[in-house]
Amino acid sequence: MENPIIMNKYSIERTLGHEIEPYNYENFVKNFKINIVSKNNRDMEFDLIGIDVALANSLRRVIISEVPSMAIEKVHIYQNTSYVLDEILAHRLGLIPLKADPRQFKMKADNAEPNEQDSLVYELKIKCTKKDLDALIHKQFISFPVYSKNIKWLPLGNQKDMYTEENVGMIHDDILIAKLRPGQEIELKMFAVKGIPKDHAKFQSVCTAWYRLMPQIKLLHEIKGDDAILFQSCFSKGVIGLKNVKGVPIAYVADNRKDNSSRNVFRYKIFEDKVLLSKDQNHYIFTIESIGAMEPNEIMLEAINIIIQKLNNALESALNQSEI
Repeated sequence: MENPIIMNKYSIERTLGHEIEPYNYENFVKNFKINIVSKNNRDMEFDLIGIDVALANSLRRVIISEVPSMAIEKVHIYQNTSYVLDEILAHRLGLIPLKADPRQFKMKADNAEPNEQDSLVYELKIKCTKKDLDALIHKQFISFPVYSKNIKWLPLGNQKDMYTEENVGMIHDDILIAKLRPGQEIELKMFAVKGIPKDHAKFQSVCTAWYRLMPQIKLLHEIKGDDAILFQSCFSKGVIGLKNVKGVPIAYVADNRKDNSSRNVFRYKIFEDKVLLSKDQNHYIFTIESIGAMEPNEIMLEAINIIIQKLNNALESALNQSEI
């Protein structure tokens, strides 16, 4: 097959078997929309309207597998007399999320010495002493907890002039690492580097990223009276509303978005020909939950940049192949 994909700024022709499906760039730009529904430092919900499922899923996959973050990669353990084995302790430390913005660091080369541009160094040095025991004896002391707040940042090179511990420390101070008995201690040094999630899950910048199609609920016939009240109870709260007309409640669709796609309504034969449930195939409700190093909107932009770079590489490769 010659030239299966032909691209330019205005049109794309995709060969599907013996069919050629034209795709117009101008129509795409005209119909494509992004609506931000809610956003804070950790979570964002937005609508992607007028795109294909392949693009929506590509965005999701890149977010969870290729947007980089900083995580502890190596742990040098000098002393560990706790009940937690060295391997398990190192694994726990690697999963602690860091505040460091990965965009400010370079990827560390294999076997290269850590430096201020590609690494962060932390220290954990703690011991359970008799003084700690006396302080906690009134709390029915069983063990001395070691939290992520006990980890201290050790600046490399000129990092002290570039960052503060607030910028590159632990996202959460209350992550339990181990519990010490009197006399037990932990002393170790940790090295954090930049990485991507498909190499290890600890490098994920998100807790999760997912999407669903916008539910569509269409009333084919008027539903009123007791039937309207029953109809409302078949859906999630806020999906179906009731308006009062001359003292008679009449059902109407108040908010499609709140529907959880249940099919409870079809348990009742009286509604079988009165409602049509479907999905809008061009409207995606997208949710991103950040771990905290980057805001969700920044994660989305990083993912889009990665997709653009992949497309540019693919086009360049295709052009090079065509010249051979």
